[in-house]
Formats: sequence, C-alpha cells, structure tokens
Amino acid sequence: MSSPPPESEYDPTARAPSTVLPESSSSPASPSSELPSDVDSSAPETPIYTKRFWLAFTANMLLVTANTLTFRFAEYVKFLGGTEEITGRIVSFGLIGSLVLRAFLGQALDRFGVRRIWIISSMAYVIGCTMIILAPDTGVLLYFARVFYALGLASMLSASLAYVLTLAPSSRRTEMVASYGASGFLGMITGAQLGDILFHSIPEGRWLYSVLFGLTLSLGLLHFVMAMVMTTGQSHTRPQVTPPMHRLLVRYWPPLVFVVTTMMGMGFAVTMVFLTRYATELGLGGIRTFFSAYAITAFLMRIVTRNWSRTTGRHKLIVIGLVGQAAGQLLLVPVHSDWQFIPSAICCGFGHSLLFPCVVSLGAGAFPEQYRGTGTTIVLGAIDLGIMITAPPLGWMIDHYGFHPMLFTVSTIMAIASVTYAVCTWKVVDDEIATPRRSPRATARRKKALQEKAAAKTKPAA
Repeated sequence: MSSPPPESEYDPTARAPSTVLPESSSSPASPSSELPSDVDSSAPETPIYTKRFWLAFTANMLLVTANTLTFRFAEYVKFLGGTEEITGRIVSFGLIGSLVLRAFLGQALDRFGVRRIWIISSMAYVIGCTMIILAPDTGVLLYFARVFYALGLASMLSASLAYVLTLAPSSRRTEMVASYGASGFLGMITGAQLGDILFHSIPEGRWLYSVLFGLTLSLGLLHFVMAMVMTTGQSHTRPQVTPPMHRLLVRYWPPLVFVVTTMMGMGFAVTMVFLTRYATELGLGGIRTFFSAYAITAFLMRIVTRNWSRTTGRHKLIVIGLVGQAAGQLLLVPVHSDWQFIPSAICCGFGHSLLFPCVVSLGAGAFPEQYRGTGTTIVLGAIDLGIMITAPPLGWMIDHYGFHPMLFTVSTIMAIASVTYAVCTWKVVDDEIATPRRSPRATARRKKALQEKAAAKTKPAA
C-alpha cells in the first residue's frame, strides 16, 4: 500500500469527484451567503423520491427479507449440535473476516464505483449462502460460510446505501436515509412471517434449513438483478487520491458515533442472534410477533420522524433512540407468551427508527463526497463490530447464567451509554437544524413577491 498523501491532497473543501448518475440529482446551485452551498433560497427543490429511489427501496426490502430469514441461524447451529456460545463464536468469526476484508471495501467503492462492487459483493453472498446450506456440522465450512455471507451482505448494503446517498443534497441526507431505511422494516416483517411459516409447515430437519437458506439465496439474487437495472448507464469518476482507510478514519470519523454503533451492534446481537433461542426456551411459537411489531413501529416512526433531524437535532434523537433500545431489552425479561413480545418490540423498533439514519448521516456525512463510499463502509462496519464484540460474551452469559441476567446487563449498559452521549453532546449544535428548507409553493410565493417589489421600484412616480 502506498504511503499516505499529504493532508492537502484530500482536503474536504476541494472539489469532489463523485459517481455520476444518468439524471442530475443534485440540488439547485445558487448559494447565498446565509445558506449552505447546496441549498438555494429561491429555486424549488429537486425531487428526491424518483424512480431510482423506489427501485432502491424495493431492492433493499428484498435483501432485508432475506437477511431476516437468517435470524433462525442459531436454530440451525443447534440442529447441527452447537450451543449458544458456539453460535456467538461463528457469528463473530464471520464478522471478523468480513471486517478485515471490508478494510479495503471503502477504497474499492471510491476507486471502482458502486456497480462493480455490487457485482463482486453479490457473488460473495451467493457463495456464503451455498456453503451454509451444504455445511454438515459446526466445523470449518460453517465458519467460512458465515464470513462470505457477512461480507457479501454488508458490501451489498454499503453499495446500495452509497448509491442512495447520491440521490439527495446534503441538507436532506438524513431524511433520505430515513425514508430509504423504511424499506428494511417492511422486509423485516416479510422475513419474520416467512420464517415462522416455514418452521410451522416443514418438520425440523435438513430439508427445512435447505429451503430457508435457499430462499435467502434467491431473494439476494433478485436484489442483485434490480441493482444492475438501477446502475445501468452509471459512470464513475475515480478520485485523484485514494488514501488508506485508517487515514480517513482518523481524520474524519466522529469518535462518539462509535459508542452508538457499538450499542446498536449489541442490541442486534440480542434480537437478531439470540432471540430465536429465547423464544424456543420459553416454548413460544416463534419470533414473528416480535419482529412484526418491531418493524411496523419502526416503519411508522420512520415516516413520522423523517424530518425531526432538522427540528430536534440528530444528537438528541440518538439519546432518545438509545433510551428506547434500553427499555426494549428490559421488557424482554417478563415475556411468557407471544403477545408479551409487543411492548419490547415497540421500544426497540422506535429506537432503531431514530438511531440508524442519524448515525449514518453523522458518520458517513463527516467524510468528503469523494470518500463517501469509505465513510458508508466504516459506519456499517462499526455496527457489525459491535455485534462481533458483544455476541460471544452474551452467548457465554446465556450458557452460564441464563437469558434474564444477560438482558438486565444489556439494558443497563445501553442506559449508561445514553446518559454518556447526552452529557458529551449537550452543547453541540447540529448543523441540520439551521438548514432552511422551502417548499415549491413557498418558493413561488417568494418569487412573486420579489417580482412585485422590483416592479414597484421601476414604476415611474405619478
């Protein structure tokens, strides 16, 4: 790897080469002295909910549906003779492998563009799903299968998110991520329902898990086809300099965001890795009640709160989201029937709906546009790192002390993190709050008023 370039060579104020789409998606450019450079006080805003956005929305829903089916992975490990601790080890190993390889993913996105990386990522995803289906036990094949799956999935999500971030100006980036992320909650509902239907329809055995992960594979392939349609005709301008990820990480990454991503990863380790085993131990029918309530809440809140970043501020939303996650973990303790999952799911879904768009916007948005691919990869990788760090000790705690002590511990840690973040960001002013936004109707009224004022000035006196 070549030595890092001088600081001035990747200065964020320099003009940023970026991926060029077939249609212009940038905001009108006539900045005033009082507004950010991508906000025009007089011209109407360019629509961001275009055909390309809805294609990306649908493709992401399919991929999240596929990933939600794998929430039964712990059941598969148990079927193959493993334990909760072994499940945690396999998941962590997969994430370690994918994180090591993803150290180069951000540079690859910046250098080669979204389309090429999307193709390679999809190939890794297909290989991983195939290896999971063929794994005879909890041996080496399953560990490496999880590496390929985790790398492929994370890279596909990074490529799709990097693509979506090009569809909106920076002043509406959090709103775009929030709206786009709502598709994931629809996919979560669909995947949870499909998973439980399969487990109720097919006796447990090799065929059940072949169908489960075969469906995961098929949905991922459909996502890939849609990605190729979206990026057809897309050109990419390679940055003149592509510094190594660690240089960009040190220079641009907001340290406090790492605390939040770790907490998010720990929450996902509970709900997406161990919850299915918790439901089985309680003798319940499955996890679709939890994830349906979780996703419906998150979807509705995502729609309602998509503009809150400009009124409340992203830092305050992160604190509220962490409190919601802490409450959700605590409310899992008294569960004894399927419907009792609902209060916990509502709190967790509410927290997720606030945390993800704020973290992506603060994390990836801190990087210059030409290195946005690296920024996006680092944000998603940081969440996976949180899962990797916390899954093995949580699995160990479950094996030795049970689920309830683990849930109390997770809830307490999240509560402490929310207080810490609130104290550290108490006086920080979020730049999105100060970014004004005019509707087309308001812009038209203002333009008419200016024209009338100009006409009055030029009208000769009587």
